[in-house]
Amino acid sequence: MENNLKLLYAIQQIDSQLKEVHELKGDLPALVADLQAKVDTLSAKVKELNSAVKKAKIDRDSADVEIIDLAEKAEKYKEQQLQVKSNKQYDALTREIESAEERSKKLVKEMEFLEGKMQLAKTDSEALSGQLEELTVELKEKEKELKLVNKEHEQEESKLRHDREKLLVRIPKEAYERYDRIKNAKDGVAIVLVKRDACGGCYSRVPPQKLLELRQTERFFMCEHCGRILVSEHVTEKNPIVL
Repeated sequence: MENNLKLLYAIQQIDSQLKEVHELKGDLPALVADLQAKVDTLSAKVKELNSAVKKAKIDRDSADVEIIDLAEKAEKYKEQQLQVKSNKQYDALTREIESAEERSKKLVKEMEFLEGKMQLAKTDSEALSGQLEELTVELKEKEKELKLVNKEHEQEESKLRHDREKLLVRIPKEAYERYDRIKNAKDGVAIVLVKRDACGGCYSRVPPQKLLELRQTERFFMCEHCGRILVSEHVTEKNPIVL
């Protein structure tokens, strides 16, 4: 148990240093992520609008072709009316002409609707494309800034992560899972030293009996007030962890 505490405390020190490095980057990582999400969303909307324009144009052109075809059929039927010999045939052709003309009227209205839909989608696409272009430029600038900041701390961060991995493989899964759970709930600090008989996380006094038990390192002890894992300075000073 003593070794597990030492390992967890060592990994806590690394996690705290990594957090400091991350904080040095300020809000750039979050800003880049937010801009990327906005660019992705706008790109998808522009793509959708362009697809709508394309489909409306295809449907409009298809309606136009059908209107021309219907007009030709109506003229053909009218010519045939001059040649029929019975009222029944004449009436049948009249119905065909009326049907073609009615269908043609509907298609004209549909073409007008499709034309309006296409123009609206074009306008929206152009407006969003302008926004997308501005956001893309801003994203590239922020990505460049973040890249420079990352480069400044790349070596330090790489070493810290490497050391962390070396420690992680030596920690039992159950012990690390407890540490990770508390760390996520306590702003990145899961295990703290007891200094001057007080918790290093919330500074609450630790009872004398618990102080004695902490030195024995027979099990995990949690702060009764903040819930962090407590470790005695005596434990961390004795035979420190070697990476």
